[in-house]
Amino acid sequence: MLDDYFRQYGLIAIFLVVAVGVPISMLAMSSMAARIGLRPNKPTDVKSETYECGVEAIGGRWELFNFRYYMFAILFVIFDVEVVFLYPWAAKFLQLPLFALIEMAVFVGILVVGLAYAWRKHDLEWG
Repeated sequence: MLDDYFRQYGLIAIFLVVAVGVPISMLAMSSMAARIGLRPNKPTDVKSETYECGVEAIGGRWELFNFRYYMFAILFVIFDVEVVFLYPWAAKFLQLPLFALIEMAVFVGILVVGLAYAWRKHDLEWG
């Protein structure tokens, strides 16, 4: 019993050692390759500029972005997760009992209430 307990935690310990060891060893090998000259190191101003989809950056690196982007991102994530739950339910809709329909109606209802709240607070308006 105790042997099985330690074996399970041994697997977790091995996983953690590999998960930490592999990235550290890769960084160490990259650093050693740069020191002995296997990897070129020629820093320039162009290489250290901010790159965004092939378009030259306008402004500095630490520009603040509008908070409205954050609100739209949060709302997108919330409703995207809703769709993840709706797809399997819709695929098995005809085989599910009536209680599953009621559960999904409550779930969608809660999300609609959240959407109505965001709409009422004018979080969906850009201007």
